[in-house]
Amino acid sequence: MTNTAPRAPRSSALFDALEARWESALARRVVADGLVLVFLASLAHVELGRRGLLPPALAPAHPRNHFHAVQVAFYLLLGYEVVGLVFGLARSVANAAGKQFEIFSLILLRQSFEAFGDLHEPIVWGEVRGTVLEMLSDCAGALVIFVLLGLYYRLQRHQPLSPDAKDRQSFIHAKKAVALTLLALFLGGMGWAALSAVVLRRPPPAFFESLYTLLIFADILVVLISARYSSTYRVVFRNSGVAVSTVLLRLALSAPVFLNALLGAVAVAFALALTVAYNLFAAGEVERPPAPALAPGSLAP
Repeated sequence: MTNTAPRAPRSSALFDALEARWESALARRVVADGLVLVFLASLAHVELGRRGLLPPALAPAHPRNHFHAVQVAFYLLLGYEVVGLVFGLARSVANAAGKQFEIFSLILLRQSFEAFGDLHEPIVWGEVRGTVLEMLSDCAGALVIFVLLGLYYRLQRHQPLSPDAKDRQSFIHAKKAVALTLLALFLGGMGWAALSAVVLRRPPPAFFESLYTLLIFADILVVLISARYSSTYRVVFRNSGVAVSTVLLRLALSAPVFLNALLGAVAVAFALALTVAYNLFAAGEVERPPAPALAPGSLAP
C-alpha cells in the first residue's frame, strides 16, 4: 500500500497556473510591449488634441500636457507591480512587504511627474518654481526607500514557519487563497477606475489608497493564519510588524507633501530594524528558559 500526498486545493492549483503564465517570458514581453504602445498612444492622443485633430467626441476630454502620457504609463506599470506583489505573497511574507515598499517608492516618483502634468507647455520657471521642493521631496523619499530596500533584502533570512512539512504546505495553500482574493479585488478596482475615467468621465477613485487598505487586512489575516501553525513569539511579532509597516504606508498615501515621503521612509526603516531583530532571535534561538522544578510544599518567589 503506497502513501499518496494529499491533493492541493483547487485555489492553489488555480494560483499556480496563473502565476506560471504571469511570470513566463512571453507574458513579460507582452506587458512590456503593451506599456510602450500605451505610452506612445497617449503621446499621440495629446499631440492630436493640441492640434485640433481629434474627433469632437474625444476632444473635450483630451489632456493638454505631454507629461500626461508618463502618468498613464506609470499607472499601468504600478498595476503590473501590484500583480507581482500578489503572487509574491504566497512565497514569502517578508518579500511581499518589500514589494509593497517598492510600489510606494514608484508612487512617489509618479507624483513627481504629476506635478509636471499640471503645468502648461512650454514649461517656464515661474510656473514650476512652487512645485520644485515638492518634487525634490518625493524623489528624495523614493531614493531613501530604494537604498533601505537594498539593505532589507540583503538581511533576509528565510526560515520555515513550522518543522512539520504538512503544516508548511497548508500555510502556503492558505496564503495562495488570500492572494487570489486580493487579485480579484485588485482587477475589479482597476476595471472600475478605468470605467470611471474613460466612460463615466469622473475622477478616478483613490485606487492605491484602497489597495493599501486591503493589504492591511490581508497582512492581519496572514498573521492570524500563521498563528495556527506557529505561536513562536518572534514569528508573531515579525508578521504583526509587517502589518504595522503597511499601516504607515497607508498613512503616507493620505499625508501631505513632505510628510508622505518621511512616513514612507520610516515604514521601511521600521521593517529593516524588525528584520535585524528577527534575525538576532533566530540566530540565538532566544526562548524563555523553563522554570526550575519546585520542591514539594515550596512556593515560587
